[in-house]
Amino acid sequence: MDYTNLGRTGLSVSRLCLGTMNFGPQTSEPDSFAIMDRALDHGINFFDTANVYGWQTGEGITEQIIGRWFAQGGGRREKVVLATKVYGKMGDWPNERGLSARHIIRACEGSLRRLQTDTIDLYQMHHISRTTPWEEIWQAMETLVAQGKVLYVGSSNFAGWHISVAQEAAGKRNFLGLVSEQCIYNLLTRHVELEVVPAAQHHGLGIIPWSPLHGGLLAGLLRKMAEGGAARGTSGRSAEALAAHRPTIEAYEKLCADLGHDPADVALGWLLSRPGVTAPIIGPRTVEQLDRSLGALDVRLDEPTLNRLDELFPPLGNGGPGPEAWAW
Repeated sequence: MDYTNLGRTGLSVSRLCLGTMNFGPQTSEPDSFAIMDRALDHGINFFDTANVYGWQTGEGITEQIIGRWFAQGGGRREKVVLATKVYGKMGDWPNERGLSARHIIRACEGSLRRLQTDTIDLYQMHHISRTTPWEEIWQAMETLVAQGKVLYVGSSNFAGWHISVAQEAAGKRNFLGLVSEQCIYNLLTRHVELEVVPAAQHHGLGIIPWSPLHGGLLAGLLRKMAEGGAARGTSGRSAEALAAHRPTIEAYEKLCADLGHDPADVALGWLLSRPGVTAPIIGPRTVEQLDRSLGALDVRLDEPTLNRLDELFPPLGNGGPGPEAWAW
């Protein structure tokens, strides 16, 4: 396993991050335990979750599963860089969501209980709050850091200017501020290259891409459908995206076959080659899917291949950051 620093911090994390959103709704607790154990066997030390995962309001089902796995001991908690999130609805009352100081503090306490740990390594804001001042947010985060309940703070789904405003406010308080941004980023969704990635690089944030395979569309969906093994491609976002991009996906899967790599490995390998990317989030539902994900670490894409991928999946505008992407 390869490791890198999370943004400008001294924290070492694996180049692949284990996403746990399937734990509970899609993957049983015993199978979730097996996936986490295998992740450690592979050297994956970066686990990502959120208090809303499990999708039963206020229950934190996925955090509970991870907490019971930690409780088995064996150095599990000590080996893991644990990331979770705050913002989503955790109850029916108005202050049980968002980024008020009250909710941040209480949500953190709830996550710690469910995760059966004393410390969250990376506490991420799951979305921007348009109604909470940064002074209030940073005061709450500073309190948690001072108490040792949180070590680092990250963002998720922020715009580039949100990152800059957040860092300016943190700097005035002599606070470290954000160290990472978790955003949707893949060959089909490259919007963040315009401003989010440049802002993150400028401020020293690591990029943690979610949905790196675009709901399975970039994981050899057409081949799997032909083999009768791609249930996810027959409905929802994957089916809609496939209908819009089928010729491109056909050409992409042919390119991957010519390269001798699985399409999922190429998609992840491409992200690993992108500036500012720390670790794409993989979300296996089985141990076998986790094992297959490790192939991405062996993918090395040469310049002609990268150029071909840009032809198939063009960046926005003229490519690269704004304003050059859209202006002279």
